Amino acid sequence: MTINLGMPALPAPVLAERRPTRRINVGKVPVGGGAPISVQSMTTTKTTDINATLQQIAELTASGCDIVRVAVPSQDDADVLHIIAKKSQIPVIADIHFQPKYVFAAIDAGCAAVRVNPGNIKQFDDKVGEIAKAAADAGVSLRIGVNAGSLDPRLLAKHGGPTAEALVESALWEASLFEEHDFRDFKISVKHHDPIVMVNAYRQLSAQCEYPLHLGVTEAGPAFQGTIKSSVAFGILLAEGIGDTIRVSLSAPPVEEVKVGQKILEALNLKQRQMEIVSCPGCGRAQVDIWGLANDVTDGLEGLTAPLRIAVMGCVVNGPGEAREADLGVAAGNGKGQIFIKGEVIKTVPESEIVATLIEEANKLAADMEHTGAGPQVSVV
Repeated sequence: MTINLGMPALPAPVLAERRPTRRINVGKVPVGGGAPISVQSMTTTKTTDINATLQQIAELTASGCDIVRVAVPSQDDADVLHIIAKKSQIPVIADIHFQPKYVFAAIDAGCAAVRVNPGNIKQFDDKVGEIAKAAADAGVSLRIGVNAGSLDPRLLAKHGGPTAEALVESALWEASLFEEHDFRDFKISVKHHDPIVMVNAYRQLSAQCEYPLHLGVTEAGPAFQGTIKSSVAFGILLAEGIGDTIRVSLSAPPVEEVKVGQKILEALNLKQRQMEIVSCPGCGRAQVDIWGLANDVTDGLEGLTAPLRIAVMGCVVNGPGEAREADLGVAAGNGKGQIFIKGEVIKTVPESEIVATLIEEANKLAADMEHTGAGPQVSVV
């Protein structure tokens, strides 16, 4: 019989069915309505520095980013949006705060979507009709982006602070204003820095509307802390079928946000998995430098996107079994390593050659998968 020893077979199992939502389009990227969950990030460059901004967008695109947001705090930023929107390979969202005139400028510039934060745009409610008409005429979608740090003072007083209930009430109120003008091409976010509040807000919002939801833990922090907070919050919601597009907010280079977001989706089988290293944490049984081996293999295969599961194991207890269950693996010990491909030992190499051998064999498997269009399989009699 033929069995797959590597990545889960497609369609891969998921923890819950996706919540039904409306579908909107952010340029060429569909969001909601069963479309694949998209990963977003935001440039950290000055938008007026066109070359630097486009360079960062190119880096984000290469890392797998689906949608990018750029800040528009001034008229100078608004004036260059048309160049950035035209030259970007992925849809550009204009991030608007304080001045409603920049919403119209972004639409005129050809941005794929506009993020508006009703809590800090002056006289926003009075401009909803004009914004709705301009967006509808241009085929531009919107994001109603509610943040804990910019809630209407009336809601803060009513709820005693930026609670989940306050976030949801703000979002639904603004959504209702657009509905009055028969405009529904928007997604909603209700971001908070506390994962518990954020999860509760999205659960409540999901139960009360059918708009696509953009997930985010705002001000999540430096890379390590922000990754943990975002992974926990996103994991809970995505496992419940809630969420249509995500942004991992890190105090780190934007490409790192995209990498984390992609891996969260892959771990939940919401995106086809790419190369994955399975390695043991190390213990007193280990007879090799497992940390060094795992890191060196990871570094050596950076950029490899083939859906390979590679096991780097360092003892005789779990090593052989885990190595056999991967597409490619090594069970190392006593100064040497047994190399497994498709569940069978193909060679034994000295410890000094393990990394180079795994990299070589991984690239061979990846090339074969690209040529055949199929994942690694093995025939067992």
